[in-house]
Amino acid sequence: MLSIVILGTGNLAKHLFNAFAKTDGAQVVQVVGRNRDQLNWFSEKTAISDDFFSILEADIYLIAVKDDAIAEVSQALSHKKGVVAHTSGAVPLNAIAAERKGVFYPLQTFTEGKIMDFKPIPLCIESNRDEDILILKKLANCLSDNVKQIDSDQRKKLHLAAVFVNNFTNYLFGVGEEICLDNQLSFDLLKPLIKETAEKVQSMSPKLAQTGPARRGDQKSMQEHLKLLKNKNQIALYTLCSEAIENAYEKEL
Repeated sequence: MLSIVILGTGNLAKHLFNAFAKTDGAQVVQVVGRNRDQLNWFSEKTAISDDFFSILEADIYLIAVKDDAIAEVSQALSHKKGVVAHTSGAVPLNAIAAERKGVFYPLQTFTEGKIMDFKPIPLCIESNRDEDILILKKLANCLSDNVKQIDSDQRKKLHLAAVFVNNFTNYLFGVGEEICLDNQLSFDLLKPLIKETAEKVQSMSPKLAQTGPARRGDQKSMQEHLKLLKNKNQIALYTLCSEAIENAYEKEL
């Protein structure tokens, strides 16, 4: 069984801890973090510490902290014998100070309190040593059926793509919700449409699935929409997205 120390007490740390608790191939032997209140969440389940000089020995150290703290946290592990891996999509492998360095990046959005099934989640791994790739792969296989070896450059671009398909689309959901609420309409009316849009791209290219006024070149409908918008940011966003779609399909219009 692989032993793990998790460094960090936030949302991802909790999701990873819960996921590993359900496996037979790995065990979290300690959680380390500076936030004592957050540490208490783990206190009845494993050893905890807010002292970075009292980190237990383990096979793998998973750094689940904000990106700009990864390098600093890894300094506390530079003398450890185990593999030190961060969980970020945007930070390069070489940001880790330890000799045995790795990446263990789950490509998913994690919401506090929502139970996640890790089996379908892509787990992207990287290391500077072949033997450590095998260890990270073994750990990843404990959680996921979708393990990929991806280098830092590929992962950075994958993370960029993820921002578009997740963070930006969620913001657009919020814009849609705001328009509904401002006009005494329930956002629930849009949920079947959101679900169908997401389900379509499971079986076809987004480029083929695109619909709407901009895709059709329907200038009259777009102008009517713009008249309804009062928020300058929403007007700019509608115009930019419509122009981008028109440009992408201009040869077909």
